[in-house]
Amino acid sequence: MTQSDDMLDDEDYPAYTMGRAAEIIGCSQDFLRRLGDAKLIDPQRSSGGHRRYSRYQLRLAARAREMCDQGTDIASACRIIILEDQLEEALRRNERYQQG
Repeated sequence: MTQSDDMLDDEDYPAYTMGRAAEIIGCSQDFLRRLGDAKLIDPQRSSGGHRRYSRYQLRLAARAREMCDQGTDIASACRIIILEDQLEEALRRNERYQQG
């Protein structure tokens, strides 16, 4: 496997431009900016200063869009997703601790 293939398999590799990310999620670019303002996602910047998103960030953004579409305000949606993510990580760590 080449290094390029490794990067594309990496969940955290910032492979998507803002326009492409918005297209994939079905949202506006402003919605993605607002998710950044709410600290849900922190896209990397290209050398030209353009936002680049990973698949992991796209999943979080898609979840936020889904919640907002159901009537949850963006700040609450972001907070819920952050807490869910923290809980999932804590449960993974607890499971590893119990096995080790």
